Order: sequence, then structure tokens, then C-alpha cells
Amino acid sequence: MLNPTSPLAERMRPQTLDALAGQEHLTGAGSVLRQIVERGKVHSMILWGPPGVGKTTLAQIIAQTLQVPCFQLSAISSGVKEIREVIEAAKNVTGTILFIDEIHRFNKSQQDALLGAVEKGTITLIGATTENPSFEVNSALLSRCQVYVLKPLSDKDMLQMLEQAIQTDEALLPYSFHLQQTAALFQLAGGDGRKLLNLFELVFQHEQAQLQGDNKQIIITDDTVMRVAQKKVALYDKSGEQHYDIVSAFIKSMRGSDPNGAVYWLARMIEGGEDVKFIARRMLIFASEDIGNANPNALLLANATFDAVAKIGYPESRIILSQCAIYLAGSPKSNASYEAIQEALQFVKGKGDLPVPLHLRNAPTGLMKDLQYGKDYLYSHLGSGNFIEQEYLPDSLEGHTFYRPGANAREQEMKKFLKDRWKNKYGY
Repeated sequence: MLNPTSPLAERMRPQTLDALAGQEHLTGAGSVLRQIVERGKVHSMILWGPPGVGKTTLAQIIAQTLQVPCFQLSAISSGVKEIREVIEAAKNVTGTILFIDEIHRFNKSQQDALLGAVEKGTITLIGATTENPSFEVNSALLSRCQVYVLKPLSDKDMLQMLEQAIQTDEALLPYSFHLQQTAALFQLAGGDGRKLLNLFELVFQHEQAQLQGDNKQIIITDDTVMRVAQKKVALYDKSGEQHYDIVSAFIKSMRGSDPNGAVYWLARMIEGGEDVKFIARRMLIFASEDIGNANPNALLLANATFDAVAKIGYPESRIILSQCAIYLAGSPKSNASYEAIQEALQFVKGKGDLPVPLHLRNAPTGLMKDLQYGKDYLYSHLGSGNFIEQEYLPDSLEGHTFYRPGANAREQEMKKFLKDRWKNKYGY
């Protein structure tokens, strides 16, 4: 029996698939996951979605529906020892479910400890994660699990949750609720059902304290919600997938030369409390990957920004980050250096370790000199303009072009410099 002092979100945790708000694509009539549960035979799975959308609840409902033992571990506080204890216990009970919350926090060795038991069917693993499993769950374990994506709750889903709480929760039943406005509740919750119910409970408790006499009427308005919440919290989960979505929007805004978009997404990260060094590190990478030699100063400014914010921190760092983001967005773009190294790496992987031409080899010993290491090398500074034409690639790659200057003023100047020296050898 639930403790009446438990948070409203815990008291309202659904016990059946029909009571679960949202996720109709997984649990609605005829859906794949529902059919699997109804047949009584579930497979190992990863539930991927933002916070508060029902990952833990869904795992508990599956175990209750199947009436099988369910062990629950948190990747934050558990390790290989606890995993092995569960696996050992599961050997004596068919159909045991092991639910691991925040499975992305397990390291490789911890995840590997699950492989054998999952493969043999000793346990049915249900992992919950806010992170993209492709990045955070090792491929061997991921290949043994079906990934199900849970979505943020819609306004309709959240309204359903509120009405269900008002109509069924013992602490709320004595009161008459009027949901005059719900926009603020929904906006602050950001699709997170747990956040929604916990905020609603705070608003209820605040309004309850204002009641006088026998008055049991609670009126919910946006002003009431904002007054209780005190300030609108930007939706930004540093440990969740939205973290990557917002970073992606930030990078793409700078790549698209839009300082306005860049500053907005930067503000979202700042308001969410993102580590200043993480933001600066992303801009440092961007300066080389997306601007490169179209504006070499971009890398210098990004590096200076990283050093500066590491020393200063918030709140002053917001100004430095903004300056750098705007500069990068307003710079000419080129990914020529990025493309060059990517193509070169592909050649290395595809063609193996091609021998270094003899004239480019170092000859620190007499034997190496006898083997003609370094013979016929031409010292560039002895030539006109500090240049002497000779081959610097392995024989089988002679004349291959990896670097293709971008169509911007700085790299076109570089292209002219290279053409003057190499003529048409590399197509410059």
C-alpha cells in the first residue's frame, strides 16, 4: 500500500497498460509491445526516452502483468557484484526480469556481465535510458535487445494525468478543482509526467494553505502556477537526449551562419546549467571542422574562449561564449580540412600501410644510409621560394588530391599559392 505522504507522481504510478498515459504507439490496442506482453512472452529490451515518460512504470507493469519476479537495479549505485547476485537468483526462477535504470551509466565491463545471462534467457533484461543506446550501450548487449522509443507526453496525455489524479487520489478527492488554465503547467513540465504531477502537487499545497473555513475550491491558473514555480525553467536535461538535440541545433545554427539561432540555443544551454567548458569545447571543434582555413583566426578565438571560460565560469562566461558563437556563425565556412583527413583515413584503412618512399625516410644509422634511406631527398629551403618539386605520397598514391580548397577568399588565396608551385599536378 502506498504511503499517503509519497509524492503525487509516485501515488499515481499506473498499474496497467490501459492506465499508462501516452506511448500509445507501444501500449495501445494492437501495438507490438502490447501484443508481446499479452502473449506472456517478452524479450530483453531497452526503453529509450526522456525523463518522466513511463520507462520505469512500463517495466513494472510488464512484470506485474506476467506475474514474474522482477529485480530492480540502478546503474548509479549497483555494479557487477549486484548483477551476478541477481543472475544467480534467477537461475532457479523462470522468466525473471531484471530492470536496470539508467543503464547507460554502466561501463563496458558491467554491461558485459549481463551478456551471458541475456543470451541464455536466464534473465529478461529491461534497461531504461535517457541516452541514445547506439552511443551508450555496447553493441554486443544492444544486439540482444529490442529498442523501444518512448516519446515526451503531449498536452492531451498530461491533461489525462491531471484529471485522473483529481478523480482518484485520496489526498485530492475532498477538493473541487477548476483547471481554468493549464498552459503554464504543461510548458514547465515539458512532456515529463513526473515533473507535471509534482508541480501540480506544489500548486495544490500552496492553494490549499490559502483556503479559509469550509471552502474546498482550488482554482488552477497560469499565474498561480508561475507564482508557485517562481521562474520558468528551460527544458534542458544535461544527462538526457535533449542535451544532444540542443547541442546539435547550436552547431547547425553556427554552420548555417545564423548568429541568432546560435545565441538562442546557447542561451538554452546556459539556462540549463551546461558546463561552460563543454560549450567552449564544442566551439573549438567547430572552428576547425566547419571553418578551418577559411578563417584561421576562428580557431584562435575559440581556443582563447575555452581558456577564458575555464578561468571565469558563470555568469560572466555567458558574454565570452556569446561573442565566440556570434563570431563563428559570422565566419566564412569550409570543411575542406575535415574532408581531407576523412578521405586520407579511408585510404589508410582501405590500402593498409603503404611503404614510405625511400627519399622521405630518416637515416640515423649507417645501415639505413647503405639501404639508401633518405637518398635523393631535396631540402625545400634550397629551392627558389623555398620550394623544390618532389613526391611526398607513397608511389601508388602519386598525384592523389586529398585537400581541395574551399570556395572562400582565404582558401582561394591558398589555392593560388599551391597552383603556382604544383602547377596541375593536384588539380589546383
